[in-house]
Amino acid sequence: AGMAVRVIVLPTPKCLFDDPVQIRVAGLLPQQEVTLRASLLDESGELFQAHARYRAGSNGELDLSRSPSLGGSYSGVEPMGLLWSLQSKAPYKRLAKRNVLTPYCVDLEVYEGHGDMSRLLGKCTNERWFLGEGVKRIPVREGRLKATLFLPAGPGPFPGLIDLYGSGGGLVEYRASLLASRGFVTLALAYMAFEDLPAMPEVLEMSYFEEAMNFLQKQHQVKDTGIGILGLSKGADLALSMATFLPGIKAVVSISGSGFNSFIPLKGDGFTIPSHPYNLGRMKTSDDSGLVDFSDVLDDHRDPATWDCRIPMERSSAKFLFLSGRDDMNWKSDLYCQDVVQRLQQCGREVEFCSYPGAGHLLEPPYLPLCQASVHKVLGMFVCWGGQWREHARAQEDAWLRIQAFFWQHL
Repeated sequence: AGMAVRVIVLPTPKCLFDDPVQIRVAGLLPQQEVTLRASLLDESGELFQAHARYRAGSNGELDLSRSPSLGGSYSGVEPMGLLWSLQSKAPYKRLAKRNVLTPYCVDLEVYEGHGDMSRLLGKCTNERWFLGEGVKRIPVREGRLKATLFLPAGPGPFPGLIDLYGSGGGLVEYRASLLASRGFVTLALAYMAFEDLPAMPEVLEMSYFEEAMNFLQKQHQVKDTGIGILGLSKGADLALSMATFLPGIKAVVSISGSGFNSFIPLKGDGFTIPSHPYNLGRMKTSDDSGLVDFSDVLDDHRDPATWDCRIPMERSSAKFLFLSGRDDMNWKSDLYCQDVVQRLQQCGREVEFCSYPGAGHLLEPPYLPLCQASVHKVLGMFVCWGGQWREHARAQEDAWLRIQAFFWQHL
């Protein structure tokens, strides 16, 4: 019978979600053929799975950072492939953590052979947390604010960030909780489709975002060297607007965003930026899948008739990092980012811009699997996000490190 087969996760089976781990299998026969499977049950009871076929080395061991997958959900040497290739049986499901106080438990199992997976040889569980040791989660309902504050462990002071998600609305905490686990005081801020915030507000008020900034600056653990803002999609253009009209914002990261105000007019002190003209009649719905391609609904951003919707970021003294995926099927974010970057460079501003081939719209923290399409909470329809599995996974790893390095540098 030999020694029992063991699945080992190094350095420990319990880690943060954005931590890479080393997955090994010991106690196999030399050159034994096995199938590895990862399973994760999300909070709504949806099962996500991935599998890959491997052959053990001459010592009866497998190390996913060195051994190539011979097929399955991915092939080749992919140390974290079992995570980033997780997929649900039901199509168009997005893996998004709702409750950051509990981990995702990923069951890693090894089965005999490359066939029917009937004989389980060994298993273990990788506990992947969204909240580091000692990080505090504090719900915020102060004034009009609907937010959650995450405080890193220790006295600080720490750089302060505001985290904004897109037009799907809600209060999204998992990215903010991971950033706090990495040393940033982070305020996850809801601005639509949450509690009594309307699903599609007629107007967004700059004063609401100013309130959020004042709240964050008041926290004694926050360094007084300026605030950073991270925004995805609609949240990205809001981040640019905040940097333009609110003093004290030093660094902005825009993910899959644009340099104009999208969908909802933005009202400031004595001004309103209208929303960029769009026509939902230009949505394309696929006959086969019923998926909606949203990318052509906007009027051409190069047409001067749309320029009153532009965000005048040239006025901001903040530093900017733009990230976009070239396979974004939801928003022409790559084109829109190039436009913004050009505008800022013409004013002699230094801008960082990273455009990822094969990446889709939803550039998330690493190891969250690609979601190519899912239901848009506000529109109530299935929309395409785009992206190729491996390229998107690579982009998420790179972007996450860039985002943190950028904020550390400028805050």
